[in-house]
Amino acid sequence: MAEKKKNKEVKKQKFDKSELYHDIEQKHDKKMKNKHYFNELVKLDIELVKLQEWVKTKKLRVVVIFEGRDAAGKGGVIKTISGCLNPRICRVVALGTPTEKEKTQWYFQRYVPHLPAGGEIVLFDRSWYNRAGVEKVMGFCTNDEYEEFLRSCPEFERMLTRSEIILVKYWFSVSDHEQEKRFQERISDPTKRWKISPMDVESRDKWVEYSMAKDKMFSFTDTKQSPWYVVEADDKKRARLNCIKHLLALIPYEDLTPKPFKLPPLKHDTAYVRPPKEEQTHVPKVY
Repeated sequence: MAEKKKNKEVKKQKFDKSELYHDIEQKHDKKMKNKHYFNELVKLDIELVKLQEWVKTKKLRVVVIFEGRDAAGKGGVIKTISGCLNPRICRVVALGTPTEKEKTQWYFQRYVPHLPAGGEIVLFDRSWYNRAGVEKVMGFCTNDEYEEFLRSCPEFERMLTRSEIILVKYWFSVSDHEQEKRFQERISDPTKRWKISPMDVESRDKWVEYSMAKDKMFSFTDTKQSPWYVVEADDKKRARLNCIKHLLALIPYEDLTPKPFKLPPLKHDTAYVRPPKEEQTHVPKVY
């Protein structure tokens, strides 16, 4: 009787799912205060503007890819970077589901038109790496298409860098506990609920599969010419600051921002009487 009980306990231990998957836990520092965060962010914003002017003047072409799990903080850092820059110089590309026509094209074809011209910075909110992640895990591509991507992607990126495009790739790493917390926050906040899709909900059951896909993707595409840079993203504020600081360090630049100057006085030397304001349609003053 005692031996049967022992065998049952052994079986339970053998099939305990919690023991099958081992992830690297992020170390959590003390929460950064808002004052300190915004003080540092202002400094980085000034440097981003300097980088922008350098890219514009030197006609550089910069591509920055942001990848990671759902709710890892990619959108937040993209918004932070682009928020202080000229949208004609720095633009965000976030492509939706490919059309039926695009599905018949060379895989990289729909991304090529969005590559930068001289003097432009393009921030990809997800990119061609969809094939190595969501498409592979959720079954949106065949195994042959997936394997072909892993073989051809490094060569495609070498073509970009040989063409003097500056390519930077960031992977935002978030723990399962933090992702779950952010999902719950999105569900409870009506202004963020749109961020969580049925696909996000379905992907929660495939955490291990996404881990395996990411690790295999890195083994093929984390190359010397085009390395991946991992951003620990459980702390949103630190992740944003660390990512921007690192990006600024990767691209050498000088300060070409215009110097302060005095505006000339306004001129009112032309005779003209404007029509009454009552003839215009105004927005109601609700506030």
